Amino acid sequence: MKLSAFTRISLRTVALGYLLILLVLPLVIILLRTFERGIGTFLDSITTPAAISAFQLSMLIVVIVVPLNVVFGVVTALALVRSKFPGRSLMQGIVDLPFAVSPVVVGVSLILLWGAGGWFGGLESVGFKVIFSLPGMVIATIFVTLPFVVREVEPVLHEIGDDQEQAAATLGASRWQTFWRITLPAIRWGLTYGVVLTVARALGEFGAVIMVSTALPGKSQTLTLLVHGRYINDHNTFGAYSAATLLMGMALIVLLLMTLLERKRGTE
Repeated sequence: MKLSAFTRISLRTVALGYLLILLVLPLVIILLRTFERGIGTFLDSITTPAAISAFQLSMLIVVIVVPLNVVFGVVTALALVRSKFPGRSLMQGIVDLPFAVSPVVVGVSLILLWGAGGWFGGLESVGFKVIFSLPGMVIATIFVTLPFVVREVEPVLHEIGDDQEQAAATLGASRWQTFWRITLPAIRWGLTYGVVLTVARALGEFGAVIMVSTALPGKSQTLTLLVHGRYINDHNTFGAYSAATLLMGMALIVLLLMTLLERKRGTE
């Protein structure tokens, strides 16, 4: 369909205006509020013991969550694409469940399962505490980031087919050798893109994590919880802006990686 010049300009103006008002303008305001006192004050705000602890905890959760989701994601994608079994459609729906369920609901369900009086609450009596500690935050983050690796690897597996894998099997290669030498190299870009998306989602998660965390500074407070705590509880708006800017910087790095990976994948 060919559009007139006026229609094209109008559509571009509406799209740019929409993005400007909802995305760009709020970020610009936060940046202005962050650096209005100078870079030195900003650095002081993000290098406090609470901020450093929040950064370390966020990165620790990412380091734990990403490998687990990589293993689960690849195995699940292989099962969905290479196998036919009863309940396959149900499994497809379960994988997409985190996209549909509110993170707050996830947090509540984890409390009902792992909290005192929950189905697995008895584990606290043997010294394994889940809710209001690191394991609960990790489980919550795993749930909300679960689909990304699966949904990035699955279409790649459909695209490459299984001809090379079958050829390798006829030549005597074991399933493990076939996976490492044939399957994994073929899905590497989809897998890497899924990992980047998982990192971005894990860093920015708030709703599920706040439900299973004490949000105490220096103990179980991630960067997102630090922003919330400074703004709501401490009424430290500048500190909240500074922490938010740090999160934006990390998100920008992830965005750049996604762009580079997309270009790299497009050239191959």
